[in-house]
Amino acid sequence: MGLSFWLLGIALKTLPLGVAYGVWVGIGAIGTAIASIYLFNEPATLIKLISLLLIVAGIAGLKFAA
Repeated sequence: MGLSFWLLGIALKTLPLGVAYGVWVGIGAIGTAIASIYLFNEPATLIKLISLLLIVAGIAGLKFAA
């Protein structure tokens, strides 16, 4: 968790706050969803996988817009 905040601080040196925070939250959401699939045997439904891909697309869009 501390590593996450430290890396966010580094990202804020080169990215605008809105982009850095959006990427940080998106990566956290993706990591949590993937961990729940593998660690807690939650089903990897089609809608969940599509939603994760949309989050990745949103992160990429934020990065390219910066």
